[in-house]
Amino acid sequence: MTGTAADRPSYALAAELDRLLGDPADPDGPFGFARTVAHEEAGELPPGAVDLVRSWGFARYLVPEAFGGGLRNLEQLVLLTRPLARRNLTVSVMFGSALLGVNPVWLWGDEEQRARVAEGMLDGALACFAVSEPDHGSDLGTNTTRAVADGEGYRLTGEKWPVGNATRGRFVTVYAAVENAGSSLLLLDKEQADPAEFENHPFVRTVGLRGHDLSGIVLKGTRVPAGALLGRPGAGLTAILTVLQITRTAIGALSLGTMDSVLRIALRHARERVLYGEEIYRIPVIRRHLVRAHLDLLVAECTTLPVARSLSLVPSRLSLWSSVVKYLVPTLGEEVVQECGRVLGARSYLREGVAGGAFQKLQRDHAIASIFEGTTHVNLHAIASQLPAVARVADRPQPGGEEVLRRLFDRSEEAPVWEPSGRALRLTNAAEDEITRGFEPAAARAREVAARDLPSGVGGALAKVLDELGSRRAAFYTRLAAQAPDAATTEAQDTAVEHCLHHAAACCLYTWLHGGGAERATVRSAGWLVLVLQRLLQRLDPTAELDESLLPWLEELMFARLDGPEHFTLDAVLAAARD
Repeated sequence: MTGTAADRPSYALAAELDRLLGDPADPDGPFGFARTVAHEEAGELPPGAVDLVRSWGFARYLVPEAFGGGLRNLEQLVLLTRPLARRNLTVSVMFGSALLGVNPVWLWGDEEQRARVAEGMLDGALACFAVSEPDHGSDLGTNTTRAVADGEGYRLTGEKWPVGNATRGRFVTVYAAVENAGSSLLLLDKEQADPAEFENHPFVRTVGLRGHDLSGIVLKGTRVPAGALLGRPGAGLTAILTVLQITRTAIGALSLGTMDSVLRIALRHARERVLYGEEIYRIPVIRRHLVRAHLDLLVAECTTLPVARSLSLVPSRLSLWSSVVKYLVPTLGEEVVQECGRVLGARSYLREGVAGGAFQKLQRDHAIASIFEGTTHVNLHAIASQLPAVARVADRPQPGGEEVLRRLFDRSEEAPVWEPSGRALRLTNAAEDEITRGFEPAAARAREVAARDLPSGVGGALAKVLDELGSRRAAFYTRLAAQAPDAATTEAQDTAVEHCLHHAAACCLYTWLHGGGAERATVRSAGWLVLVLQRLLQRLDPTAELDESLLPWLEELMFARLDGPEHFTLDAVLAAARD
């Protein structure tokens, strides 16, 4: 990766935000773990935390450049959310809920709606997405909220709960059944509404995200103007299914931030805690937990960022790819939290002590990542329903696919500026899946590099793991093409899980090929790839093992990043591989 700072301004912007937020170990900073945990006990956000983020201008990056904001693309937002999430997921989710609330306006709103909402958001307003109902949850087909015509507008009647930012949010995107049209999305601006015509529920008490506005809103004949409709009347269900593709992808940043923090906490504890005369990191099982956690983080990043870039490059692919990210990355995050909890032992159960009790908060907060924007099962169903079409062409490279993959995975330049358009998103990929279909040609190229340029040890290991993954992949898609299970069955859920692993393996391979690793072809540049592929293979074959000869360099890198400002990121790995 050879891009300059000018080629990657969002990376520099994320680093600036990271410096502003300060060291989480600082007991006095608004984003220090100690203050965060202390105020969470009272269900509050740390004083000054939200103000600091707002004063920096974070809200600008919820408003696309086309409408006067600073948001260039989804990649940028993922990069900015990650450093915020590694300190306080509650604050991150507050802004994430606001993004979900306004995205329908960016995608389907008219000029007046976009201008008004953009102005409000840039002034510090929040938004929410009022879809769920107390008796129906996320059963989108059962929508009892009504929008009845009243003169030159509508009257909204119904109840939405639970909804993030329902009380604090000024702008409310409401899912309601419009008479003679069907379920639609409408924009409610509380500042233009009669306060007597709506009321908010109290905040819900939750296991994690304490202090977050998770509440509800009761609409009591709330009047909205005729121009409140977002997009085409009756298209509300389709709009929800498409707009969620964006925020499902962005949720990957919450998990990446969490993984970074829990890994840092556990690794520092493993170096400082002495048992049996030596630091506990020397205990083989402790070392294994931490190495696996670091590799899982790298897999998650390799999987998340290209899908975020796809919103600007090939948005029609998000119907499948966003569900892969939404299932796999939070699942990896949960496992990393578990691995690090095993390292901390009894201290992982304490709400004080190590890192000011932050591990417990991170564990509680991250549990939501697999639940909102569609649960694990919902996303696996969405994947399984598209797999038969994907499987039938999995061994046929997609025309133009190599160029799409290069632009998705070459991180020397950022993704193009996003031009919001609801027409660009689709409900199905229609088997257009360059990531799945490009694996074998990419693996063949990697084998050539391994044979020609890499030392025999790492080159042989790379060829071997590619062969093993390739044979499993071929058998998997051949079987699905012949007879795919019904998407509603547990068998289909299992096939969707395996597809996510093959998708992730392909993402890691493309990152290496298009990120400059193949051109440099050294033990360091290829070692991380071998290890992440072996880690993914372990999930398909529990007898698979990591190559011990490649671990010392990775461990050295982990410890070098422990006390520095850099995250445990793929960028750090790629930079170290170049040195």
